[in-house]
Amino acid sequence: MITVPAFGWIGGKLDFIKCMENSRAVLMEGALGERLKREYGFVIDGPAAMAGLVRSAAGREALQALWREYLAVAAGYGLPFLAMTPTRRANRERIKAAGFDESVIKENVEALREIKANAGTEMYIGGLMGCRGDAYTGEGALGTQEARSFHAWQADLFKEAGADFLYAGIMPVLAEAEGMAMAMSDTGLPYIISFTVRQDGRLIDGTAIDTAIREIDSCTENNPVCYMTNCVHPDIVYKALSHDFNRTEAVRRRFWGIQANTSPLPYEELDGCSDLKSSAPEALADSMMRLRDDFGFRIFGGCCGTDASHMRAAAKALRPDW
Repeated sequence: MITVPAFGWIGGKLDFIKCMENSRAVLMEGALGERLKREYGFVIDGPAAMAGLVRSAAGREALQALWREYLAVAAGYGLPFLAMTPTRRANRERIKAAGFDESVIKENVEALREIKANAGTEMYIGGLMGCRGDAYTGEGALGTQEARSFHAWQADLFKEAGADFLYAGIMPVLAEAEGMAMAMSDTGLPYIISFTVRQDGRLIDGTAIDTAIREIDSCTENNPVCYMTNCVHPDIVYKALSHDFNRTEAVRRRFWGIQANTSPLPYEELDGCSDLKSSAPEALADSMMRLRDDFGFRIFGGCCGTDASHMRAAAKALRPDW
């Protein structure tokens, strides 16, 4: 069960909880970063990555064009839609290094709120956060209490800005994921923890997916709405969940989704690749539907290599009657 704070959630927060608990299928956005670089020519390799794009007319327009494209797919198939602020790297240290102030968090939420105002389908705004160090190696990971303190700054800003939920992307190490979850729990907002997962069924630090779920659920007052994974191919996740130690009640009940890469290559080969690895939309959708059929997944989105055609193929597979 998801533990609800005594004071409750209001407005979009409560709606988000109901949507996540009651929907058989939810569509997330597809890739932003790779498309912004390759289709629009933006350089997004600074300390805060994409977080500052909303401060230029061209950047804001490009982001909103991509969000609208993905939203149109969800609306076309009658699916709830989750969209994340491009702020995984926008923690306190990186915001300062980029020369920004804390208002950039609010500006990113507001950019999505403009999209939500005319959504045409159920839509929720996620405040995207990430680990302090390297999401693919675990280098520079924080301990639990240090992470709780470090990530509270960004989590609190998202609450003040009116995000519907919080989302921790590609978390490679259990200790920092625990601290991140605590910081998110402290806000009273609903939140999702998404792990960096290998095909051996473990996070980068060697923690089994089942263990990570049970540990975080046990150390947070308000548990995550669910767990998922991102920046990974569905076939890798299928292998990860097929290990006996992950075929558990905790995983079955709590691990709900994927933001999928189009390439089945491991992280160490994909990270920093000069050429974009992609695959046919229908093939990727088929792999995602295996996770739905065999492991009960209900949240589907895209990461590197995806575009609206991949999200459309997934939506069509989720709603074949439409």
